[in-house]
Amino acid sequence: MSAAHSDARGSGTGDVAVGDALWEEIREGRSPTPERVDVLAAVDAAVLGQRSVRTLAGRLRSEVFGAGPLDPLLAIPGVTDVLVNGSTGVWVDRGRGLERADVEVGDAAAVRRLAVRLATLAGRRLDETVPYVDGLLPGGVRLHAVLPPLVEGAAHISLRVPRRCPPRLAELADTGTCDARGLAVLRRIVAARVAFAVSGGTGSGKTTLLASMLAEVATAERIVIVEDVRELQVDHPHVVRLESRAPNVEGSGEISLSTLVRQSLRMRPDRLVVGEVRGAEVRELLSALNTGHEGGCGTVHANTSGDVLARFEALGALADMSGDAVRSQLASALQVVVHLRRESAARLVDEIGVIGWDGDRLRVAPAMRRTDGALREAAGWPQLRSLLELSGGR
Repeated sequence: MSAAHSDARGSGTGDVAVGDALWEEIREGRSPTPERVDVLAAVDAAVLGQRSVRTLAGRLRSEVFGAGPLDPLLAIPGVTDVLVNGSTGVWVDRGRGLERADVEVGDAAAVRRLAVRLATLAGRRLDETVPYVDGLLPGGVRLHAVLPPLVEGAAHISLRVPRRCPPRLAELADTGTCDARGLAVLRRIVAARVAFAVSGGTGSGKTTLLASMLAEVATAERIVIVEDVRELQVDHPHVVRLESRAPNVEGSGEISLSTLVRQSLRMRPDRLVVGEVRGAEVRELLSALNTGHEGGCGTVHANTSGDVLARFEALGALADMSGDAVRSQLASALQVVVHLRRESAARLVDEIGVIGWDGDRLRVAPAMRRTDGALREAAGWPQLRSLLELSGGR
């Protein structure tokens, strides 16, 4: 009997009977369904009792269609990440930074089975041929998994939990992400149809802030979002989503972000959004923003707002663009950088900068900078004020 079979059967008498029936159906080529799992769990109702049947059915649903032992962690309010470091432990981030969770996934074989099953739920393949996967689970949880020998010991699983109800900008201001003045500027960036990038490190809240800003877009506008894996949850009545596709087993059928950006331009976008700019698609994005598509935006990994330019140059190199070509297009395509910083449990708008030429050098001039807990005007404020047609001075 296989280890996976043993796991499915469990330790109780009811578990054994249901496990045998479930695996018999799988061997006969019938994929399990939630309804069939419930039927099988009820087989021994007379012996187990209705409460035990409900418990068994819930556990089987979790093992077959959910994240197994990780399901309780994913259900905790405020959890953003659940990380399985092979067979050495599980970590969770519930807004206060990573902390160890009292959850056992099992040995290396059990972790691998969980990773492979989750990949299957995401419609992706995970084995020695394709030892890593990036996908979306039913319900919107983002999955990343890697198998040895790319990682040591056992499979590593990373789950990113989306917000069920994305916060509005006003809610982010209430929780301290920005102050009232910063809130007004962020709203004006959207209303003025300025092209902007949200930058920051991993877990700094880039996707959340971008979704909140897009929720401020006028309802008459059409938002077209291009993503590698669906992550942006936007509260807007007219959103079109395009998601890239990995190659199949034969290595064909791949649809890249670059292709999707080109396709999106034929879909009459009022706002073109690239969820995360991280590859050669930067060429198509810059080209699109330079051909009349105002108000485009996306996120980019960077440690400071000033690093955004270097990051775009590095990404441009992946698309065979020279540094001069990237800077030239960037100067007219992108106008504002909103930079986020994570400080303990808080995600903060640390700086709002304006992209422009300083002589023959392209740079990001800080227009607002967080000082003493508030966003205060900096040297680039006159440029930002002019760009957004705001009133008031320093």
